[in-house]
Amino acid sequence: MSDLFQGLIQALTLIFNLDPDLYSISSRSLQVTLSATIIASLIGIPFGSWLAISMFRYRSLVIVIINALMGLPPVVVGLIVYVFLSKSGPFGVFNLLFTPTAMIIAQVLIILPIVASVSHRTIRMLWMEYRDFFVSLNASRWQIIFTLIKDAKRSLITASLAGFGRGIGEVGAIMIVGGNIDHATRVLTTALSLETSRGNFTLAMALGIVLIFLAILINLLIHLTIKSKYEQTDD
Repeated sequence: MSDLFQGLIQALTLIFNLDPDLYSISSRSLQVTLSATIIASLIGIPFGSWLAISMFRYRSLVIVIINALMGLPPVVVGLIVYVFLSKSGPFGVFNLLFTPTAMIIAQVLIILPIVASVSHRTIRMLWMEYRDFFVSLNASRWQIIFTLIKDAKRSLITASLAGFGRGIGEVGAIMIVGGNIDHATRVLTTALSLETSRGNFTLAMALGIVLIFLAILINLLIHLTIKSKYEQTDD
C-alpha cells in the first residue's frame, strides 16, 4: 500500500511539475480525439437525422448495420485503415500512415456509428411526435432535419460526448495506424500501455490520471456550457 501511495505521489509530482513529455502526449491525444469527434459529429448527426425521417427500401438494413458497427472491434478498424493507407493501398500515395491524420481517420470510423445511431434514435422520437406538424407546414426534408437537430441539440451533444469517451480511451486502432512513435504519434493510451509494459508505473500512473482528468474535464465544460446557455434562455 505504501508503494502504491508513493507511486501516486510521484505521478502527481510529474503532472504538477509540467513534465514536457507528459503534456506533449496529452495535448496530442486531446487534439486527435477532439478532431475525430467533431468530424464524426458533423457527419453522424445529419446522417442519423436524415435516416430517422426518411423511408426507403433498405432503411432497416442500414440501421442494423450502423448498430452492428457500434460493437466493431477497434483493432479491425485499425487494420482496415492500415490496408487502405499502406504503400500498396489505394491511398498510400498520400503517405498518411503513422501520422496523427491516420489516427484521426481511425477514430472517426470508431466514433461515427455511435453518434449516428444515438442521433437516429433521438431524432426518430421527435419526428414521430412532430411529424403531422411538419407535414402541415409543407416543410422540406432539410428544414425538418435542421429544426429537429436544433430542438434535440442537448441529447445530440451527449451522443458526441459518448463518442469522445470511446475515442479518448481507444488504443488498438491508433496503435496500428499510428505506430506509437515518440514525439509524433504517441498518445495517452498507447504511452500508458508502453510504460506499463516497461515497468515504468510512475509515468503510467501519471498518464492514467491525466486521461481520466481530460475525459471528466471535457464532459464537465460542455455540461456547464449547455447549462449556462439554457439558464440564459430561461431568463
